Amino acid sequence: MFTGIVEEVGEIAAADRRADVLTLRVRARTVAAGLARGASIAVNGCCLTAVETSPDGFTCDLTRETLERTGFAERLIPGALVNLERPMRADGRFDGHIVQGHVDGVGEILALARSGEAAELTVAVPPAVERYLVEKGSIAVDGISLTVAGLRARGFSVAVIPYTLEHTNLRAALPGDRVNLEIDVIAKYVERLLAPASSRA
Repeated sequence: MFTGIVEEVGEIAAADRRADVLTLRVRARTVAAGLARGASIAVNGCCLTAVETSPDGFTCDLTRETLERTGFAERLIPGALVNLERPMRADGRFDGHIVQGHVDGVGEILALARSGEAAELTVAVPPAVERYLVEKGSIAVDGISLTVAGLRARGFSVAVIPYTLEHTNLRAALPGDRVNLEIDVIAKYVERLLAPASSRA
């Protein structure tokens, strides 16, 4: 489990395809410290497995399933910035919200309007994600725990503080960029639990 608090912004060093697997090499130092082979790591909000590690980064394998369900296919180019987070420790602080690392859909950045050092981020979402959006509710955007500030047709906006802009890949975000979205897991469980009652109505 993750919390959506980005520990480090890594950089794609290489993305090599072989058969149906894309091998991704990420440069990172903070999260690489103590990262064991086989350990989980969230890359732009997607839970991946570190198949190789070193003091200056790690390697992950991405299958076709992962590429089809995320925004990685268009963004895994050398030099691209990625948000990184190691799993939450059982004795750690819960600073964000529950993030499983399971991407629910891919959104598109419509605008990143800067106002001084802060900004307002507007994201378009697919219909499967839209119904879970709640004003003041939580959503993970590329693995960043954010609070929905406003709802719009087929999308939402969030206020981004200067710290988040500086310490995530949002500092390089542009309109048209595709982002991984994970909705609040509590909303999914509530929907599932209420489904039988709704069908009887």
